[in-house]
Amino acid sequence: MSTEATQASGRPAASVPAPRRSKPRAGGGRRGWKTPVLGVVGILAFLALWELAPASGIIQAKYLPPASEVLAALANDFGLALFWKAVADTMSAWAVGLAVAVVLATVLGLVIGMFPFLRRATNSTIEFLRPIPSVALIPLAVLLFGIKIESTLMLVVYASFWQVLIQVLYGVADVDTVAMNTAKSYGFSWWQRVRDVVFPTVLPYLMTGVRLAASVALILAITAELVIGSPGLGREIALAQSGGAISGMYALILATGLLGVLVNLAARWVERRVLAWHPSIRGEVAA
Repeated sequence: MSTEATQASGRPAASVPAPRRSKPRAGGGRRGWKTPVLGVVGILAFLALWELAPASGIIQAKYLPPASEVLAALANDFGLALFWKAVADTMSAWAVGLAVAVVLATVLGLVIGMFPFLRRATNSTIEFLRPIPSVALIPLAVLLFGIKIESTLMLVVYASFWQVLIQVLYGVADVDTVAMNTAKSYGFSWWQRVRDVVFPTVLPYLMTGVRLAASVALILAITAELVIGSPGLGREIALAQSGGAISGMYALILATGLLGVLVNLAARWVERRVLAWHPSIRGEVAA
């Protein structure tokens, strides 16, 4: 408080502390490289244990070949056209199934969530169908489509659909009622309310659902190929196992793991791009 204010009141002015300037955290610059380095150390430690397990006799090499042998088989697969054809088949089923599930779940979630009557009418049906495991539909998929890629797509869409739908319903339920009433009072049409009020609230929930569904879709695509025999990495794993190519089988399993990592990284990258305005993403970037 100024000296003039002190003289006018006749009382000593309370001292107001100056705002503190945030200091950079010690070691903050090292945080960026610590996480990747620790990740690499963890992978190397895992590979070392894997290499030692069959060498020490803890596990027989015919059941679990050394990591060096499996990595060599994986490197050999990278040079085979048949391997990349299987990868393309798996990723095609993953991409198409995920896209169909996201579109259907988003549209239905918005429509059901915005009408309380529909939400109450479909709640019991959703809660009944959602827990059904996708693999339980394998016999039905085979009966309908045989061992073609359509069987894989059916399972991928079913599993991914619920991940997105539930998130969209939660997002619609989180829409601010005051904002909706204000939009109505300003004469917004139904489409304008969806576009300008509902969708910005739903978008973070939707992106979370898409990120979860991306991993689930890959799991179901490989599982369907493994069990049904439709084209893709899953079928190649089954063929390698039945043919006694154990190292090749583990190499293909590692390839599916690498695909899972790439899918997760891509989903997170898209989420950060789409939600760059959202406080959660901005706080993550600032940290």
